[in-house]
Amino acid sequence: MFLDFFLLLKEDGLPVSLNEYLTFLSALEKNVVDQNVDDFYYLARSIFIKHEQHLDRFDALFGKFFAGLEAQPPDSPSFKIPENWLTRNLMRHLSDEEKEALQAMGGLEALMKRF
Repeated sequence: MFLDFFLLLKEDGLPVSLNEYLTFLSALEKNVVDQNVDDFYYLARSIFIKHEQHLDRFDALFGKFFAGLEAQPPDSPSFKIPENWLTRNLMRHLSDEEKEALQAMGGLEALMKRF
């Protein structure tokens, strides 16, 4: 999921590097910030943005990519990871053969109903 965000920043022309991405992942692994959107945003911004001229573009891309993510604790009953994130991530990890088999079964929704 975060790789897609990093690639979005890079594709939009922001000067972000692989080293910054790895630093970002390391900070998340070490729970440097609490699990809320504001802290997550400030962590990402402080790692990826090195010059204030890029702040507005970063804000727009962050808002676009993470639209729908609510600032609630993960143990809250209304906290949900957006379903399209999960689906996109799953499909990226499937081989072409697995994707074909999934389609032959009726798609991802049919598979989820079987579970």
